[in-house]
Amino acid sequence: MTIVYVLAVLAVLVPLATVPVLAARWASAVDTGRTAERVRVALAGLTAAFGRVGAALVVLLAGAAAVVVVCWPLGEAISRLEPHVDHPVFDYVHARRVGFWEDINLFISPIGDRYPLKWVTAVAAIGFAIAWRRRRWWIPLVAMPLQFVVEQYTQTILAKVVDRGHPPTDLGTYPSGGCGRVLMTFGTILVLAALTWRIPRRVLIGLVTALAVLVTVEGYTRIYAEKHWLTDVFGGWFFGTLLTGVMVLAVLVADGRVRPPRTPVDPAPSSDDRLTTST
Repeated sequence: MTIVYVLAVLAVLVPLATVPVLAARWASAVDTGRTAERVRVALAGLTAAFGRVGAALVVLLAGAAAVVVVCWPLGEAISRLEPHVDHPVFDYVHARRVGFWEDINLFISPIGDRYPLKWVTAVAAIGFAIAWRRRRWWIPLVAMPLQFVVEQYTQTILAKVVDRGHPPTDLGTYPSGGCGRVLMTFGTILVLAALTWRIPRRVLIGLVTALAVLVTVEGYTRIYAEKHWLTDVFGGWFFGTLLTGVMVLAVLVADGRVRPPRTPVDPAPSSDDRLTTST
């Protein structure tokens, strides 16, 4: 039973120790790297061709499709670990469940359910729309419900194509939707907050760390409450991180907050230009 409690402590301490370090060391490196510059060039081209809203929609749809492409083979691979990893972990936890600890986990775990996050989504959409009333108020009003829908359907597609089954005690499958929903909902709220107010860098890193702790704790409770296999939770963390990154990028594109590339992108030629060139 001690191991169960130790893992609960690690679910809090590991993100507390690692996320601030990763955010401080990698953020600037990622922002100034070649890949980031190539992404900015591509986004500038999309924006020139389709406008900010069109480019943001392309980013969101193409990004969600890319997440499926990446997470599909991952799900097939970890499904093979089920008899060697998931079943032993499930049996170990099942044999050591304790009343008071079970009650705590069953109380925390529904944070990632769709019903409470629907209310969080609605309140955040309205609240940020009011806060943005003097600017593009429609962005949060659209982004918050859209992130909920995109997460739900992307996770459903992965669950269908991988089709790995579920624990005998619940219908949870790959990837963990609870972990993905927590990341998507509060990750989108966090980026909207950062665009609304001037949040100091240290505070922002602290908020990202708090979100990481919430997600790891959610994953732990999903395992202890026997709602998911262990590998479903790891898959949910990976899936949620990728999809949240896509959503954040789409919001930044829609609001015009992506830094332009160092090399200017030539605008798409108009029909008159093409006609002149052909003649």
